[in-house]
Amino acid sequence: MEENDLVSIGPDIYERDQRMAPGAANAWRLMVAAAAGDDIPLQAVSAYRSVDYQAGIVRRKLEKGASINEILQVSAAPGYSEHHTGRAIDITTPGFAVLEEEFETSAAFRWLNLHAADFGFSLSFPRGNPHGVAYEPWHWAWKAPGNRGPSS
Repeated sequence: MEENDLVSIGPDIYERDQRMAPGAANAWRLMVAAAAGDDIPLQAVSAYRSVDYQAGIVRRKLEKGASINEILQVSAAPGYSEHHTGRAIDITTPGFAVLEEEFETSAAFRWLNLHAADFGFSLSFPRGNPHGVAYEPWHWAWKAPGNRGPSS
């Protein structure tokens, strides 16, 4: 995805403007509105990430002493993240730690499991996923109509 093709979905929980591919952005807005109608607040933590931004994440973890194998269990290598596509988003809800498994106990996660597919979103990394990536109940990706297979 070219950065110029992305559209704003508004600020994340840190007040940073987040961007997604146009179809994903529209689906996100519709899903947020539907969830809000059910009194479920969905909040963006992180959407599009450039390859350079992803490299910075890996570099910071290496500097803190993590091994590359540990890092790749929880963070994609630069160039391989779903966030590079503009179709992935990390989600949270008030009262829950950001990017932690405890999100799975939230009403927001239960709502997403019931309704996210209606908007084209699916959980990318469930427990025991075939990619060997750590379980991430907060990471959801939008699949364009006619492209319901794995994200690249």
